[in-house]
Amino acid sequence: MTESHETLALTGERTVPGIPEENYWFRRHEVAYAHILDRCAGREVLEAGSGEGYGAAMLAEVARSVVCVDYDESAVAHTRRRYPELTVHRGNLIDLPLADESVDVVVNFQVIEHLWDQAGFIAECRRVLRPGGVLLISTPNRITFSPGRDTPLNPFHTRELDAAELSELLTDGGLDVESTCGIYHAGSLRALDAKWGGSIIDAQIVRALAGEPWPADLAADVARIAIGDFVIRDARESDTDIDASLDLLTCARRP
Repeated sequence: MTESHETLALTGERTVPGIPEENYWFRRHEVAYAHILDRCAGREVLEAGSGEGYGAAMLAEVARSVVCVDYDESAVAHTRRRYPELTVHRGNLIDLPLADESVDVVVNFQVIEHLWDQAGFIAECRRVLRPGGVLLISTPNRITFSPGRDTPLNPFHTRELDAAELSELLTDGGLDVESTCGIYHAGSLRALDAKWGGSIIDAQIVRALAGEPWPADLAADVARIAIGDFVIRDARESDTDIDASLDLLTCARRP
């Protein structure tokens, strides 16, 4: 294996590309990056909480520039090696190492649910955004990700949000919420849900928690999933139930 294809260790805290058993979660995250490419085209972008770096690398194909900030030392070192086109800083997301009003777009995908000081982070996003700049944020929908629970199922999450809670957090932080979308299974994944007892997600989680090997057909089904197996719908569309979404994808603008 060459250095350019090395894989960041899978700890459960973040998703990484190139692992067949992780492919469902990777594609579910990747589709959100594909959805925002037009918004990032020609812009100066910060990815706050860049993780493995694959998303920032996608954005760098269309953006004027992409700067990454992540707190995890191993993730930062990996991103610098694997994606040399990116500028990567190790730093705290509530003390971003960027000047005031220095970027057009802040991308924060599948990160805010990990943060203890969510309001402090939103304040930092507002600080580094230029007037008129946008924060693009995605997070698991609390209603479907940890149903009926006061505390998150994921041990790496501190506070999960539903659509109303996310909008309130952003508005309280001085940003104007322009749109909220949801990520859902398309028809192909709904068929796999039916095949695997109602939820292909649960089929994976049950076996992972039990330490059981995956059946060959489950492994094959997961490995074949692509971003086209997900669909993104705007909450303003009449047939969209945002509370039934898997993940939330919100755009908020700095006035």
